[in-house]
Amino acid sequence: MAEQRAVHPLLKIAVVCGALILFFLVLSWGQEHWDAYTVRILNLCGIYIGITLGLNLCNGFTGQFSLGIAGFMAVGAYTTALLTMSPAVKQAVFFIQPLIYPLNSIQWGFLPALLMAAVVSGIVGFLVGAPAIRFRGDYLAITTLGFAEIIRIVFTNIVPITNGALGLKGIPPHTNLLWSWGFALVCIAVMVRLMRTTYGRALKAIRDDEVAAEAMGVNLFFHKNLAFVMSAMMAGVGGGLLGNLITTIDPNMFRFPLTFTVLMMAVLGGLGSITGTVISAAAVTIAMEAFRALEEPRVILGLAIPGVPGMRMVVFSVALMIVILFYPKGFMGDREFSLDRVKRLAAGLDRTNTSKQG
Repeated sequence: MAEQRAVHPLLKIAVVCGALILFFLVLSWGQEHWDAYTVRILNLCGIYIGITLGLNLCNGFTGQFSLGIAGFMAVGAYTTALLTMSPAVKQAVFFIQPLIYPLNSIQWGFLPALLMAAVVSGIVGFLVGAPAIRFRGDYLAITTLGFAEIIRIVFTNIVPITNGALGLKGIPPHTNLLWSWGFALVCIAVMVRLMRTTYGRALKAIRDDEVAAEAMGVNLFFHKNLAFVMSAMMAGVGGGLLGNLITTIDPNMFRFPLTFTVLMMAVLGGLGSITGTVISAAAVTIAMEAFRALEEPRVILGLAIPGVPGMRMVVFSVALMIVILFYPKGFMGDREFSLDRVKRLAAGLDRTNTSKQG
């Protein structure tokens, strides 16, 4: 029995590693053989999974209602873009005012640029979170939303660094399925591991009752800042991947509708559920593209119906209200997918079939 127990974890690790290898082989094959539109949607799914997990860490697992995710995405997108663009492209893009030194003469690889985006976004997240987390509830939401707008306005006005309202063009298209889904899997692994540690349990305790958590010795300032900084870092890397996917960015991309989209993904899946976040982020990303047809003019039963810009967001807003009314905790709530749950479900189905046969 002891030998079987020792083999079981190794077998589980082998199965997981084999599944990951197979998954990345499929992504590598699909990057070359799937059409560009499908690849783009799948890239967006992976990117939004990681970003939404970061928001859920702050909003769902720690109970801090933050609305600053778009600002951190902007920081990561501009950091990665400026570090990966070639000096010649920078010179062509910054024709109003030249880019400041040393950004005008350096070009990094994609991985170092993403790591730097995480660092810069984390620093900005700390500077924003340190004063903001002293507020609670709606006050925290308004404060973080204000900081996000400040970041966007600052980026619009510091022309020697961000090129102002013109934005950045000619960003290298480094993002592919391996990068975006690798980011998603890393974020999932970090979240799963974090929630199993004392830090994760402390974050959940803060969400449930701050006063009781502090009475039990939990450092509220440290743990709230930990969640806020990690959320900002995930958003920064996601923003960097997004910028190098669409190859052009400007400050208007990072307005409140982007925050609303990510927040909708987190709420629909379940605030406090990693599984729900993954499913919801992928489903909403795909549905947003599928519902784009609602904004196009069409003829139904001989009646010409003009396209209504923004109609798909109206549909998602209605869906969000319905979910909040009937599923206040989202579709998954705080539940997670697990192999034990699948085994119990399979065992229950087997018993049901056996009793029917009997």
